[in-house]
Amino acid sequence: MHIALVVNPKAGKGKSLKLMEQLKQQLQHRSITCVAFTDEWPQDFKEFTDVWIVGGDGTLNYFINHYPDIQLPLAIFKGGTGNDFAWKLYGDADVQQQLEIVLSSSPQPVDAAQCNEYLFVNGVGIGFDGEVLKQMKAIRIIGGHLGYYLVVLKTILSFKESSFEITGNGFTKKGKLLLTMVNNSSRTGGGFHVSPKASVKDGLIDLITSEPLSILQRFFYLPKIEKGNHLELPFIQHHTGESFLIECDKELPAQLDGELIVAKRFEFHVLKQKFFFRYQPL
Repeated sequence: MHIALVVNPKAGKGKSLKLMEQLKQQLQHRSITCVAFTDEWPQDFKEFTDVWIVGGDGTLNYFINHYPDIQLPLAIFKGGTGNDFAWKLYGDADVQQQLEIVLSSSPQPVDAAQCNEYLFVNGVGIGFDGEVLKQMKAIRIIGGHLGYYLVVLKTILSFKESSFEITGNGFTKKGKLLLTMVNNSSRTGGGFHVSPKASVKDGLIDLITSEPLSILQRFFYLPKIEKGNHLELPFIQHHTGESFLIECDKELPAQLDGELIVAKRFEFHVLKQKFFFRYQPL
């Protein structure tokens, strides 16, 4: 193996750089060659057998949008604040455990998805999630799940629902919605299991919507959404399909794998078996 380590030095407030050094040492002990890239990443990875991404969900999103056609085996190591996609593939494994998993696993196909011109692997949240991301300064200061949770609590108090028209998989939905999310994976925000049935290998994307709720209801049901116990609630709708079209009554912010985009029309489609990751599917 000859591994490229692509690192976001700003991810996780320096956590990714420490993780990079750990990985380099472990690979050296195993006589596996690697080259680390931090500030400048190469145009391609033709000389390498594998690419390991060291950072969070934002780093991974940057990577797949800059190298959308890469077919080399990939791995994502938890160097960010949320690390939701790394959790999806490797669970709660620590660095040493994950390293063993990656080195002992053959590449497995993983779905991605596209929203307008952007690729994503976790999910997109329109409206509410976008407003949370706009106020995300707290997560940079406090970090991870706690920071995200505090911003969600703040947004619950002030957020006003917008009107949507959604089509896909033989249905049409119109009206005001509190939550509008399209997911390839199951978790966001460093621990919110917003789409607990989503799979990265089923060739489908999951649409989760919520009808408008009062402020008290929002606070009451938040823990259920965090734990993934919300799909049976009467105001939650869950659909799966290969594509969805979401049209809004005005331009709205949205979070796409933790990155902010703004649009009035959101076109989604799944990209089946788009990338190959070294992990052990359950």
